Amino acid sequence: MGDTPTDHKARTVLAGAIGNVLEWYDFALFAYFAPVIGERFFPSTNPIASLLDTFGVFALGFLMRPIGGILFGHIGDRIGRKKALEWSVLLMAVPTTCIGLLPTFAEIGILAPILLTLIRILQGISVGGEYIGSISFLGEHAPAGRRGYVASWAGFGGGFGNLMGSAVAALTTGLLAGPTLDSWGWRVPFLCGIFVGLVGLWLRLGIAESPRFEQAAESGDVAKAPFFEVFRDERRALAQTVGLSLMLSVGFYLPWVWLPTWLATINRPPLPEALTVNTIAMTVMVLMLPLGGWLSDRVGRKPVILAGCAGFVLFSYPLFLLLSRGTFAAALQAQLVFAVLAMLATGPASATYVELFPTRTRTTGIGCAYNCTQAVVGGTAPLLATWLIGATGVPLAPAFYLMLAAALGGFTALTIVDRYREPLR
Repeated sequence: MGDTPTDHKARTVLAGAIGNVLEWYDFALFAYFAPVIGERFFPSTNPIASLLDTFGVFALGFLMRPIGGILFGHIGDRIGRKKALEWSVLLMAVPTTCIGLLPTFAEIGILAPILLTLIRILQGISVGGEYIGSISFLGEHAPAGRRGYVASWAGFGGGFGNLMGSAVAALTTGLLAGPTLDSWGWRVPFLCGIFVGLVGLWLRLGIAESPRFEQAAESGDVAKAPFFEVFRDERRALAQTVGLSLMLSVGFYLPWVWLPTWLATINRPPLPEALTVNTIAMTVMVLMLPLGGWLSDRVGRKPVILAGCAGFVLFSYPLFLLLSRGTFAAALQAQLVFAVLAMLATGPASATYVELFPTRTRTTGIGCAYNCTQAVVGGTAPLLATWLIGATGVPLAPAFYLMLAAALGGFTALTIVDRYREPLR
């Protein structure tokens, strides 16, 4: 018996989303095992120096995202979305596995940190192509009335990968004793990345190309130089993508990446269970993301995004006040509200990006604008939030940064023509 249409649709969605699972799985692993990696690849008498070197390599992956967006955007717009997705999942899976096999500084000297840096460069390029390729692919496969819901599964995949990486790292740490973990145990989760990558490649080899790209290819409507064309013809769409991405970058990295550190180390009284609160609330947020996409299919992208942005503007400061109590219950309440606001702002975003650009330059346009914003704003959000506290002496100052980003995102949403019921261009 062959696949039913329902089976085929499910495989298409899974194939489109699974690369984001691997991308954020590695993101969580590298951050979680940063102290161990620092000791093995950047030995120093000062553990803080080793950690800073490790996070410097980690940040380098962010800086490579725009290059990945341009490269895989070009492949997606010239050769096909499917081919770009096949290559991007391989480019993530192989380096992730290589981290688990890489000899340490004690074994091969200076070559160890050099190879680790090169691996992170390759992963950063892959990350720059994965999300933009998956949302273009999913959005183009979905009918107009289901585009928000289907495309939102790319974001779900990223959130699920983050949770999976944290869970695997925590399980490994819990099962293996200190010396065993430091010697070889930390490598096991990275080696497991090859299985996710192989499943992702198998899924992507067995699916059809995007129907929109196939139509464009058959009619000869494929851009020869999509990078130059998008900056010539789609500057408004590029600016709108930057505006939305700015809000979403700050709205993710500040509440979900930086806030646990603020709760556990900066706020008084500190909250030892900050990571537990963050994991619970992030799980809720990830599970709700498809709801945000589905809702935007019913009432439009703009009303849902505006509701999320308005919520961040109105409630960020009161939520930080609630968080500052330093109790488990208060932190969980505040984080769950942030989860709802993030669902509203993020759920429709993937489909909105897809609808802003024509098929000729879609992946290149999203790739350039989204990844440059992620590299500049997303990668620096935790640093800027910490600097604001030091510069102002106000522990709640980052709330105003979040409010500003949300206001800019809301203004951008007002300028967008809502095409949620229209066929793609």
